[in-house]
Amino acid sequence: MHLVLFLIFGGLCVAGALNLLLQRHPINSALSLIVVMTSLAVLYLLLGAEFLAAAQVIVYSGAIMVLFTFVIMLLNAGKEERTHGSKAAYIVGFPGAAALLGILTYIFLKQSDHLGSAKLGGYLVTTSDLSRVLFRDLLLPFEVTSVLILVAILGAVALARREH
Repeated sequence: MHLVLFLIFGGLCVAGALNLLLQRHPINSALSLIVVMTSLAVLYLLLGAEFLAAAQVIVYSGAIMVLFTFVIMLLNAGKEERTHGSKAAYIVGFPGAAALLGILTYIFLKQSDHLGSAKLGGYLVTTSDLSRVLFRDLLLPFEVTSVLILVAILGAVALARREH
């Protein structure tokens, strides 16, 4: 059952990521990113990370994507102009992607007997331990991130404001 769910939501995640890249309208890309984030939450749930799955849905699929969609609508972004792209991207990108695929294939085929040897820790992390670390030790990065998001929203409002 886990394998079937993994294949379904892994495929949905990859399809959403490809759709994100191929869309011409920014709102459709943002909706595809919501599909990717929700699929990742289900994959986290399959791994037994319930807190991480809930945080993925609440923070990324919920709050961050609402902000992205709000900023996209505020900027009134229409369809993108179709360009032919950079020749340097084609010259470097395709061979680079092929080399990366070859290296990963070699690693997976060479190390196939060692791929299943990862082990989980022998201890259980409770929600109170996790919240203690998040809200005591990592409080400053959370606050800095919230200020950065606020500055980004204010910048989008300033850019979208029409001069009379």
